[in-house]
Amino acid sequence: MTRSDRRTILLALGLAALAGYVDALGYLTLKGFFVSFMSGNSTRLAVGLAERSRQPVATAGALIGLFVAGVVLGSIVSHVAKRPRRAVLSLVAVLLGLAALSASPAMQALMSGWLAGDRLPITLMTLALGAENATIQRAGEVSIAVTYMTGTLVKMGQALARAMLGGKRLEWLPYLMLWVALVLGAVAGAALFPTVRLEGLWIAAIWCALLAVWAGDAKDPSTPAQ
Repeated sequence: MTRSDRRTILLALGLAALAGYVDALGYLTLKGFFVSFMSGNSTRLAVGLAERSRQPVATAGALIGLFVAGVVLGSIVSHVAKRPRRAVLSLVAVLLGLAALSASPAMQALMSGWLAGDRLPITLMTLALGAENATIQRAGEVSIAVTYMTGTLVKMGQALARAMLGGKRLEWLPYLMLWVALVLGAVAGAALFPTVRLEGLWIAAIWCALLAVWAGDAKDPSTPAQ
């Protein structure tokens, strides 16, 4: 990340805030499951298996499968598109817009069975956040993680250690900024959720559409992955 150009870093910050915002909406809707943080869902899946509890196993398993499907979809779009970043972000914006639309009272009144309730919006949200990871790539691999922060915090710690040992003093700062962006996005999502519920996804869809217009497709000069 520290070797990425300024535009790519700013894009990553915007995407991290988007992921935090959407994940907070999903977490509060699902009451403890995630649409972005698959490590957490994997732990919920494992605990459910140990306790022989079908509901958490089914929920966590479905979310993990949908997230991976979103990554596959985003990666394919990135591979075939002439402007990969713009194409992937346009896909994410459409998925989030459809999720917001399906969560609206008017659409809910028209839906029944499996489509009723939160299942369809959650499905589209999870696909969107999986696809978002394909936005910033180098040689077909994710170069900056924007929907999960464990690796980012590890790299920040490593950069801090290098600074203490005489290395670059501020190498850790971009990683901290990325983490803060995700947290601030999540705070915004959690704060708005009691009022807007999943209709707050319209904000995410619009934000993603703006990022798609602004992002461009400048080459990410990162040499190692993040």
